[in-house]
Amino acid sequence: MKHSLIVAALLAALLAGLLGACSKQESAPAAPSAPVAAPAPAPAPVAQNTAGEGVYKKVCAMCHAAGVAGAPKPGDKADWGPRIAQGADTLYKHALDGFTGQKGMMPARGGAATLTDDEVKAAVDHMVAKSQ
Repeated sequence: MKHSLIVAALLAALLAGLLGACSKQESAPAAPSAPVAAPAPAPAPVAQNTAGEGVYKKVCAMCHAAGVAGAPKPGDKADWGPRIAQGADTLYKHALDGFTGQKGMMPARGGAATLTDDEVKAAVDHMVAKSQ
């Protein structure tokens, strides 16, 4: 029991540090020294969730891109399938309120308390769309 509490505390500290790093502003990348030919544009998706993609990149990717604390990686259909099958309302509830399950934990609002309900839901929708 004591070991589990220590592991949980370390995991919480790690997540707090990772999420804190999200709020730091990054410096702009250096401009390329020589012109580079742009690749052909990809066909535009039917309905792109730019709000959800932005929240994912700023907050969610810190854990979901690497699978930290059991976070399902976008595009991993095997890991997302059972979650998606529970329905959008369950996914939203877990993302908004937090959740601890057999595979890991999800902090409420991804640890970003200032996110609105709509921003969290848009990020969930973005990850689900990438994982179906």
